[in-house]
Amino acid sequence: MKKTYQIEVDCANCANLMEDAARKTSGVLSATVNFMTQKMIVEFEEGQEPKTVMKDVLKACRKVEPDCEIFL
Repeated sequence: MKKTYQIEVDCANCANLMEDAARKTSGVLSATVNFMTQKMIVEFEEGQEPKTVMKDVLKACRKVEPDCEIFL
């Protein structure tokens, strides 16, 4: 399952770091962050609950960019 989320990120480098952090999160099959459109597309592993996984994604992203926001 793929879902698109509105994000708030300050720079393209931070977007790349957030993308890497999201990809490494358990339950995430793939993740793409587009700095220009301020969107994150996440594909979840089979059987994973998106809301639960996205809470972990947000925690991982805040480790690299403390003021980032993902609107769930």
